[in-house]
Amino acid sequence: MNRRFLIGIRLVAVLCAAFGLATIRHIRRVRNQPFKLTGASLAEFTSLEPIDAHTHVFQSSPELVRMLERLHMHTLDILYVDDNNSYLKMIEPERTDARNFLASSLGHAQLCTTFSPFSFSQTGFSKAVINDLNQDFAAGAVAAKLWKNVGMEIVNPSGKYVMPDDPTLEPIYKDIAAQGKTLIIHAAEPDEAWGLHPPGSSSKYYEMNPPWDMSKKLGAPDKQTILLARDHVLAMNPTLRVVGAHFGSMEDHLDDVAARLDRYPNFAVDTAARVQRLTFQPREKVRTFILKYQDRILYGTDLHIYSGTTDASVTESWEKQYARDWRYFATDDRFEYLGQKVEGLNLPRSVLRKIYHDNAVRWIPGITGSLQ
Repeated sequence: MNRRFLIGIRLVAVLCAAFGLATIRHIRRVRNQPFKLTGASLAEFTSLEPIDAHTHVFQSSPELVRMLERLHMHTLDILYVDDNNSYLKMIEPERTDARNFLASSLGHAQLCTTFSPFSFSQTGFSKAVINDLNQDFAAGAVAAKLWKNVGMEIVNPSGKYVMPDDPTLEPIYKDIAAQGKTLIIHAAEPDEAWGLHPPGSSSKYYEMNPPWDMSKKLGAPDKQTILLARDHVLAMNPTLRVVGAHFGSMEDHLDDVAARLDRYPNFAVDTAARVQRLTFQPREKVRTFILKYQDRILYGTDLHIYSGTTDASVTESWEKQYARDWRYFATDDRFEYLGQKVEGLNLPRSVLRKIYHDNAVRWIPGITGSLQ
């Protein structure tokens, strides 16, 4: 009896040791898994024919096109006008550079055009913008962008900040809807632009980019004022498809995103540059939100290549981002997402298909080069 008992104890010890070693190996495998799509993960990813619905590419790049080919990835190349950037302060040359990239992309990229809002007070502004946008639409652009400088920077002659629902912009929205195109709105910014600090936030960007630090601007509108103006655009244009960039700038407040999605059936959001913020929120809350609104979320990254900056390391950083996001959305791995310990959401394949492909096709027709 004693001998059998000792043998049993030893067997249990051996099994525990083996299980422990296997667990350690699994943890190490998960922790050390490279952020690159290969093998089975690559096959699963490419089978979705994924779409990145939010990028900025102003430089032709054979390396990038090869990566897009390998990943079966389509992208939306978005223009925007930023008077704080010498290259982006006018639509040209970025529009020409973007078109050159599109021409070299082997069909993997489509254009989202934009307009400069800085001359909004000039006579004939709306008509001139409509004419320019329609020329771009006729040349193949599938969407138009309204950027954050409307609401956060531009003021009218009386010194009042121009909001997204300014009456001067309304004819432009009506025309975009009439053309069957999509409006992408980047309204407001994360909370830290107003001096708030939700989990995962950082003030570093605003220290380096003071024009967007609203907490230091006298008379600047609060964030809710800008978002309410965006909501007014949604209400006034029910036939206009609108995609709110960066989770509609409500990435830390999923209940607020949900309220807008419930209220405005013409509104969807993209994930661009905000997946990391999801990792600081309760996993089950994020997962439940995505499952409920699986038809209203588009995958996007906000990755960019500016003129003169492309090289192999840039393309590598793109693929790392794609692999990192895929691991978060598609697996239940425990790993570090840019320093934050997370457990992947393990979303169903049917939901992944919508986020990575179907929703972009529905909300931005023509984004893959086909209106089907």
